[in-house]
Amino acid sequence: MPSLRIVIRPNCSLSVRGAVVFFASLAAVTLGIASAFTVLGLWPILLIALGELLALGWALHASLQRRFQAEILTITEHEVTVESRDRVARRQIVFQRHWAQIRLARPAARLHPSRLTIESHGRACEVGGFLTEDERHGLALRLKRLVGRVNESPPLALGRR
Repeated sequence: MPSLRIVIRPNCSLSVRGAVVFFASLAAVTLGIASAFTVLGLWPILLIALGELLALGWALHASLQRRFQAEILTITEHEVTVESRDRVARRQIVFQRHWAQIRLARPAARLHPSRLTIESHGRACEVGGFLTEDERHGLALRLKRLVGRVNESPPLALGRR
């Protein structure tokens, strides 16, 4: 049975090595300056610097965890399957292709992102939440071509477009 897989991943341009080099170099400079003030008797500056480095380390860790996220859309003649993965969990929802609808909802406010959902029988699954607006619009067009409208299942074209 022919099927088409679309794998969506967030853009993670910072590598683990790059994050370590960045954090280590910034920590060396920050702790060097804070140590100089500590010698002058201004020891609270060292505590503030350590707190800032702790917050930066947490933010870098959270950013690097995104590299484990993925959404895999599998479209067959009869089903549309959305599988969401991260480092901890794996969720899967299956829609009947014949009844599935692709919706791109406008944002509630001007600076908010749009929402791309696959819906059927009262269930909905948002896909591509981490994509840029242009990427989300392109994915919506591609999915609409592949899935079709309700009561319409166009033949799967397995070639890449």
